[in-house]
Amino acid sequence: MKKTIKSVRSIATPDAKLAMAHMYVAFAALFIGATCGLLQTLERSGKFTIPGGFNYYQILTVHGVMLGLVLTTFFILGFMLAAQSKTAGSYSKGELRLAWTGFWMMTVGVVVTSYFILINKATVLYTFYAPMMAHPGFYIGLVLVIVGSWLIGFTVFKRHSRWRKENPGKKTPLLSYMAVITLVMWQIATLGVAASVLIQFLPMSLGITETIDVLVSRTLFWYFGHPLVYFWLLPAYMAWYAIIPKIIGGKIFSDTLARLSFVLLLLFSIPVGFHHQLTEPGIDPFWKYIQVILTMLVVIPSLMTAFSLFATFEARGRELGGKGLFGWVKKMPWKDVRFLAPFIGMVLFIPGGAGGIINASNQMNQVVHNTIWVTGHFHLTAATTVILTFFGIAYWLIPSLTGRKLTASLNRWGIIQTIVWTVGMLIMSGAMHWQGLLGGPRRSAYSEYAGNADTMAWGPYQMAQAVGGTILFIGMVIMIVIFIRLAFFAPKGEEEFPVATLSHDAGETPKVFENWKLWIGITLLLILFAYTIPFIDIIQNAPPGSPGFKLY
Repeated sequence: MKKTIKSVRSIATPDAKLAMAHMYVAFAALFIGATCGLLQTLERSGKFTIPGGFNYYQILTVHGVMLGLVLTTFFILGFMLAAQSKTAGSYSKGELRLAWTGFWMMTVGVVVTSYFILINKATVLYTFYAPMMAHPGFYIGLVLVIVGSWLIGFTVFKRHSRWRKENPGKKTPLLSYMAVITLVMWQIATLGVAASVLIQFLPMSLGITETIDVLVSRTLFWYFGHPLVYFWLLPAYMAWYAIIPKIIGGKIFSDTLARLSFVLLLLFSIPVGFHHQLTEPGIDPFWKYIQVILTMLVVIPSLMTAFSLFATFEARGRELGGKGLFGWVKKMPWKDVRFLAPFIGMVLFIPGGAGGIINASNQMNQVVHNTIWVTGHFHLTAATTVILTFFGIAYWLIPSLTGRKLTASLNRWGIIQTIVWTVGMLIMSGAMHWQGLLGGPRRSAYSEYAGNADTMAWGPYQMAQAVGGTILFIGMVIMIVIFIRLAFFAPKGEEEFPVATLSHDAGETPKVFENWKLWIGITLLLILFAYTIPFIDIIQNAPPGSPGFKLY
């Protein structure tokens, strides 16, 4: 008699379905966004014209919104909900209702926003800089996405608070704590973009106002825009700190170090937006200087993370017999895609972080500002470090939520996908960095520089980007196929949700880390210090408002 194998989900079924709903939207966004990325690189090569009546900047807007906002936000929220459910316990019916309300608000917002981009009434790129004006529906969709994400954040806060009440005096689960830090940062940061949309963009697009203060809108956007980078990165840190040690058979090096790094990233991630506005007039250089200093302080928790991770790798390597400074390298599970994909992301974060220091440095920024170097930097950090880590998470998270298994065959395909993605990204991002150093503009269609002898010298770099983009598209297709297999067709069973335990050598974690009033209070004080005086100055000395350039 044939034995029936049952599906066993790693967390409660209602929680798993909620997390998977986010994953379905995330991977649909990956398919759409990566396809648009391929079309962009082919168009810039001069050998291809975008079909279907779509223009280059329309496709560029879809690419940025789908990958930079939709894929990342939905994946991060789904991962955090699953991680918190696994470590802090199942959600209550009320918490689930709140989270589902947030999910559907976000999903409707994405559909509405995407519709107006696709009909070419919101071709404003994902930064939607003023004075360009999109259709009001675009901004309404954005508001729905932001508010929906807040509701999911409140769900995570409520569950963490409930755990503390149920377990008085005990240390909270590390993954739940990290999720709270990440979403506190997100809630505070999105206040800036929500304010600019509701107070500036939406009234003007509706015809209620006639002008807009461009500098105010850009300042509010970058108040949000830089923390957005850490919103992408912190979930990867969660996996590096608390998941990867379990996958390699080791333990978390230090709970205190992990929590401290997250607290520092919260403190230093928001009051730094001016380093994206170093070339803009209207902002006192003193305040730009202050925010550049605050930006550089982010290096501290990044180095702490690197130290903790490689200490974990070395400790595990020595347990397995590794000797010498790099003896651990031979002992790592390189044939396990759950480790390989995030590890490559970690390594490539080193040059990515170095590029970030260049971007945030006043003098060096002048060389690369508004060139395609910046695009290459984003692709090396967000699209390589972050996305490869997300893929590494997906290989075990998806089957553990659906009650299926990561088979040996799918693991091999995952390794192939990781290599293909890495090669494609190194080619494309490398060409972008090099072209940027030569002065290549950040955003430009081929038709805008065709025939210009000076700019046509960029042709080889554009071709290299097209080659890299094509390889990346192949990597995306492989990933989508693996996702579908893991979600619907892989053998039923029980896939581990790997959560590492703390090393017995680690010391006690200070209780001050749970003092949310302290950390949120310091964060708000830093924001007030960094923005109050310059913002008053911007408003008091503002020139006449700019009339909006409506695209509908």
